[in-house]
Amino acid sequence: MENLTISLVDLLGSEYVDAVCRAAASLGLGDEKSLRALGREKVECWPASYAEKVRNLLQKSGEHVCEPFADDNTGAPTDAFGSHTNLNAAPLSGMGPYRLQEDGRLAIIGKSEHYQASLGQNFPGYRLLAIAQQIGITNVTHNNTRGFITRKLERELIRTANGLAKDDSDGLAAVLASRERHVLNRVINLETGSLACEAALKMMLARFYKLQPQFPAPQYHGRTPVFFVMGDLRGGTEANYHGTTVITQLFRGMWHELYAGMEAAGLLKVVPVPINDADAFEKLVAQYDSGKTKVAGFFHELVLMNYGGIRLTDEYIRRTDAICDAHDIPVMVDEIQTGLWSPQLFLFRDYGSRPDFVTVGKGFPGGQYPASKVLTTSELDNLNQFGALVTNGQEELASLAYLVTMAFAEANASHTAEMGRRWELALKALAERHPNQIVKAEGHGLMGTLFFRTADAAAAFGHEMGSRFAVDVSAQTYKADCPPAALTKLPLITDAAMIDRIAAQMELLLGAELKA
Repeated sequence: MENLTISLVDLLGSEYVDAVCRAAASLGLGDEKSLRALGREKVECWPASYAEKVRNLLQKSGEHVCEPFADDNTGAPTDAFGSHTNLNAAPLSGMGPYRLQEDGRLAIIGKSEHYQASLGQNFPGYRLLAIAQQIGITNVTHNNTRGFITRKLERELIRTANGLAKDDSDGLAAVLASRERHVLNRVINLETGSLACEAALKMMLARFYKLQPQFPAPQYHGRTPVFFVMGDLRGGTEANYHGTTVITQLFRGMWHELYAGMEAAGLLKVVPVPINDADAFEKLVAQYDSGKTKVAGFFHELVLMNYGGIRLTDEYIRRTDAICDAHDIPVMVDEIQTGLWSPQLFLFRDYGSRPDFVTVGKGFPGGQYPASKVLTTSELDNLNQFGALVTNGQEELASLAYLVTMAFAEANASHTAEMGRRWELALKALAERHPNQIVKAEGHGLMGTLFFRTADAAAAFGHEMGSRFAVDVSAQTYKADCPPAALTKLPLITDAAMIDRIAAQMELLLGAELKA
């Protein structure tokens, strides 16, 4: 893995950093010369000494390495959250791909701390965030006063989403000025992935309904918007997940009485589409994209991490993209889960897809801040400021966390690809050796899944990986006809030794089950 060494000046430029230092000095926050020196201080993102400590911890994973933190503070959770809380696994500290828990045990974050710690715990590169605070960079801004770092991040997101080289300023200028369809060149800064997905949804709805009474009638006014989502294996809507706002919860079958009333009134309709069945998709478009109804948008993830980790096929994406393009159906690729876990940062680029909306979050800021974005095109830039307003969506330090994470991920794209292949092969080998327990391996790269033959077996496997080896593995056994699955999402900093160790531990459990 490359040890990227960078300073704030390297990331943000000397002109901006020096301006910050002058401003901070004028306020009495420090000596300008000293502040400038801090702005130029090089930070090693993956120093050799740190990497060695991480490697040495592997043999201690699963063990109790410090005294437990004994305490009776249970907080003040709701009943639902309280009943699902595991205080023993709460973090005391962490390093790289490890969480040191309140029970004193060293655990491997096999799900990247619920899918967000792309660079693990206490990533050294994030020291740049502390340096930024030291030189006087303020975190708090507003939509109307988006800071320099956030503005720079917006351009970096557009650059990488369009596959442009770092020094291709002419290419970036052309993309930003483009009015062509499917060219991502707009960014809205939001707090959570739920809000990012909802912003895309609102832009789709704005083609059917007026955001405010004084607005002119939109393009498809008077027709019922029909939203396509990934369907579950029994034909329902439980396979998709695009956040926790009310309407996106309607998309996955929640608030069914509210949805029934909206559908009956012709306000909107949600249609599940079969997974990886482009012929069925085409038939549903023919059914709903005519007359009083119009397909308003197609929402999908590329890896259904909330439905067994099923991966959409290249052929399916190619065909559905073409169908949607021919029928003026906007496509939203939800990359809250998959974003940054591709060597190209955006998984949709691996498919050659050209979506109209892309949502990102979680892994991009490395779990340091709740900071999500929706990228879209000039054609669908149809909301006024208040249509997607979020006061705290553009904090400067959150944007800096994005830039640090993206710089390190770009520098280590080959490592991400290599480790992703290794994990895919390891899970495939486990499935081939234990066909009586495992149906197949699924997922993509470091987002790996094993489909078990029974829900009980998947649940027991996930529990035993946690209790016996302290490796986070999530068992999905609760959604409609979803293959019982054990999910992992290893951090990008995972190395070959860790992959081999986890695979060996999985082999032990599966082998013991075979002998039972």
